Amino acid sequence: MSHVEAILSLCFWRRLPRVIFALALIAPANMSPASAEGEVKVSPAQMQTLGVRVVHPVSSRIDQTLPYPAQIVIPTPQLWVVSAPVAGMVNALSVARGDRVDVGQPLVTLESPSFVSLQRDYLHAFAQDVLAAQQLRRNTDLFEGKAVPRRVLETSQAEARQASVAVAERRQMLRLSGLSDEAIALLTSEAAIKAAVSVTAPQQATVVEILVAPGQRVEQSAPLVKLARLSTLWVEIAMPASSIRAIRSGARVEIDGYEPSGVVILVSETTDAATQTILVRAEVPNTGELRPGQTAAVRISFLSAGESAWEVSSSALVRRGDTTSVFVAIEGGFRLTPVTLLAEDQDHVVISGAITEKDGIAVSGITALRGILLGLGAE
Repeated sequence: MSHVEAILSLCFWRRLPRVIFALALIAPANMSPASAEGEVKVSPAQMQTLGVRVVHPVSSRIDQTLPYPAQIVIPTPQLWVVSAPVAGMVNALSVARGDRVDVGQPLVTLESPSFVSLQRDYLHAFAQDVLAAQQLRRNTDLFEGKAVPRRVLETSQAEARQASVAVAERRQMLRLSGLSDEAIALLTSEAAIKAAVSVTAPQQATVVEILVAPGQRVEQSAPLVKLARLSTLWVEIAMPASSIRAIRSGARVEIDGYEPSGVVILVSETTDAATQTILVRAEVPNTGELRPGQTAAVRISFLSAGESAWEVSSSALVRRGDTTSVFVAIEGGFRLTPVTLLAEDQDHVVISGAITEKDGIAVSGITALRGILLGLGAE
């Protein structure tokens, strides 16, 4: 790298004047350029002058990332809304937010003139069907006795079919309004028209939200109650884009303070432009300890059992393009050692590479060491 390129590299760190001054003081006397590729020769006195501080890496979990904040959410396939089958007024609520409900359990009671009209129309269609069936039997007997022509018989058959279709249509409308087959049979036999319709739960679930209040008027298909199954939940993690290469679908996810582990089911293909993070979604079984809406700290598996991972300060990293390295202490100086960046947050990173817990890693004075490596001190 040329002298100009070295200066531009140091400007990135915004410490150029101090670094050049320090290098100028110590370089002529007893500092030489790197004696081997990637090596920097620095004495203890020079390290103190340049502000180089060395620490040992801390062993990190060999199979997990740093903890990341996550949000617990309800899976969208397990969330649905119960709506009003008919227009009317909310008379009563039978459940509250957080309640668990069974199949067929009443949720909301509506008073509805439209529901009264549906029952009346059904009874009228049923009566017409009975009359049409009787007329068909009568004309069939007459036709067999040659008392009426075939045209009369065919007309009766068509009217009977139309009446049956009308009854089937009205019965289906009552089912859609929430009446069971048993209730429809009771209406047919007793002709007892009701003004209130009970909206029931379609399956076992938990009430997530009540969307109406008593006395409120609602239109047909208006949302009433939001329900959800909470047997499994989603854990959504916003991971830095620089750490996403170590994450794969199927990786194990552990939540701090929670025993069952989850599995990564999605690594988003898009990046949030504002935060430069990528959505990672995991599915985890719910034993009752997790609650939608809460936040948690999670760790994601990324390494095989045979690898080692180390946690160091983020200030130790030397980044150049897609390459990441650290300065490892050797006899008489430092060696720039490539590492793999596995995870990072604002203050720390997790790396893997040819380092051990006995190695010293430079965490300060990195700009000066880079300047020496680039030959600025020698010149």
